[in-house]
Amino acid sequence: MRISDVGLVGLSSRTRATILLLIATVLLVPALAASGASKKSSYIVLHKFTGGDDGEQPVAGLIRDAQGNLYGTAQFGGAFGYGTVFKLDAVGKETVLHTFTGGDGLWPLAALVRDDAGNLYGTTADGGTPEGGACIHGCGTVFKIDKAGKETVLHAFTGGADGGYPAAGVTFDAAGNLYGTTTGGGKSQSCCGVVFKLDKNRQETVLYTFTGGNDGNGPSGGVIRDRAGNLYGSTGGGGPANGGVVFQLDPAGKETVLYSFTKGADGGWPSGTLVRDRAGNLYGEATIGGNVRASACQSGGSDNGCGVVFKVEASGKESVLYTFKGRHDQGLPNGGLLRDRAGNFYGTTGDTVGGCSPFGCGTVFKLASDGTESVLHSFSVSGGDQPFAGVTMDESGNIYGTTSQGGYYSCDVVAAQCSS
Repeated sequence: MRISDVGLVGLSSRTRATILLLIATVLLVPALAASGASKKSSYIVLHKFTGGDDGEQPVAGLIRDAQGNLYGTAQFGGAFGYGTVFKLDAVGKETVLHTFTGGDGLWPLAALVRDDAGNLYGTTADGGTPEGGACIHGCGTVFKIDKAGKETVLHAFTGGADGGYPAAGVTFDAAGNLYGTTTGGGKSQSCCGVVFKLDKNRQETVLYTFTGGNDGNGPSGGVIRDRAGNLYGSTGGGGPANGGVVFQLDPAGKETVLYSFTKGADGGWPSGTLVRDRAGNLYGEATIGGNVRASACQSGGSDNGCGVVFKVEASGKESVLYTFKGRHDQGLPNGGLLRDRAGNFYGTTGDTVGGCSPFGCGTVFKLASDGTESVLHSFSVSGGDQPFAGVTMDESGNIYGTTSQGGYYSCDVVAAQCSS
């Protein structure tokens, strides 16, 4: 099964292309230390996926526990080819924690979250209902895996009012409720996504249903929550220019569009989950825009721009922190940002049309607080290529991530570490 088999009918054609990149590439890449040192980073491969029982094509990022173990998902592979949840210890030994069978979900695309007891929570983009249902294989799931490796489906989406085809992970509140988004369902099976809450009794509440108009369409990133209970996220489509929006959802379910992208210098098609600072500013990536010709960053692109890193203030004012040029920095960022305590950002770039562009196979980058961008690592086919997800960092400033291709063959996943 490949991306064409995934029932992402709720996505716009552009969002499908973005999901293809996410699915095609997953990397585990550590970068320069957070100190801001300018020397070249080193790159270490921690695990090469074989495409068999261990998994294939991880397109999500990783999380890390206090012991240095890494946890993630692979979209394909496993006993049935429907994907896996895996653990990687500090020396690179992989343990498959769960193999999806279809009824319990299939094709996980998003990073996991972990509670204090060590249980893991995530989503699958498909599966969860019997074959031949409204979504063919199912409309996706929210799942839990306990420390013993037992998986429980917390909610199976129907593709109707409850949503369908989640592409992002979930987040907790202090009471243990889960919040997330779906790219489809809500208004109809093919339109336009929802924001949902799942309580500890597995009861789902739809907090907001997107209409596909100025309020947004097809959120492919997750949501973040402030202390007042407001949720923040972005959609890859919708808005007056169909360039996507950044939104706020209050505890009563009222949506406020904080910013609508024009697909010009301000960017377009935001992807990944936003980052929020203490002042209430939101930060993220837009896959296109920036007024650089698309031919500089991809083959056959019809939209201008190689993407931007942006900031949206609480007032709704947007600022472009960096515009990708598409050659040395390659452009087309799509996995979300990591922010360190000094205010530096880290992320990945890759080609949304699949494979390596004429300018490379993706990068890990650092954007300093003064707006200076540095390429920490440029990928090649042999060492892992096409990162789609964001990265995570340890206490020493090492950065970890995944690539969805490279390693043994073009379909294999490489887990790697970069250190200063």
